[in-house]
Amino acid sequence: IIFVDTEASNWTYDPVRGQYYFHRFFSHQPDLNYENPAVQEEILAALKFWLDLGIDGYRLDAVPYLYAQEGTNCENLPATHQFLKRVRREIDAMYPDTVLLAEANQWPEDVVDYFGDYGRGGDECHMAFHFPVMPRIFMAVRRESRHPVSEILAKTPAIPSGCQWGIFLRNHDELTLEMVTDEERDYMWA
Repeated sequence: IIFVDTEASNWTYDPVRGQYYFHRFFSHQPDLNYENPAVQEEILAALKFWLDLGIDGYRLDAVPYLYAQEGTNCENLPATHQFLKRVRREIDAMYPDTVLLAEANQWPEDVVDYFGDYGRGGDECHMAFHFPVMPRIFMAVRRESRHPVSEILAKTPAIPSGCQWGIFLRNHDELTLEMVTDEERDYMWA
């Protein structure tokens, strides 16, 4: 359960259908069954529909959780990467200037896989958010020092040549301090 303070379970009963449905986040956000080929086709059709209307790219929110697999934490599963490779292939073939941005609130050593095959210049997402930089920008300002930012960037793995980290100050999520040490968090709150 991602939001333990608001959700008691990842399963919610739907009285209309008389069935339970799975949701990784809130109960008003049911997960899609990406194992179903018809769901995959509909997702691709929806992506292409909006691209035909002229959008330039997609933020793939909570991308580590597309697929679910019993007995795992349902994060960063191989099936997710296989589907992203398919999305990238089809989008690149028809809409070559489109940007796919991975939103994965994880450490860079886990997120780097969302760029895809290093040797191919990246065959999944063009960009991925670099979440640990965000709180360190605030820390750098408070300390009046570049070191919090330069230290995390020095620990950041290399990415394929056709890809880019997305550095940001804030996004629609809360200002999170989960990717700092307890000592750094205490300093930020002081």
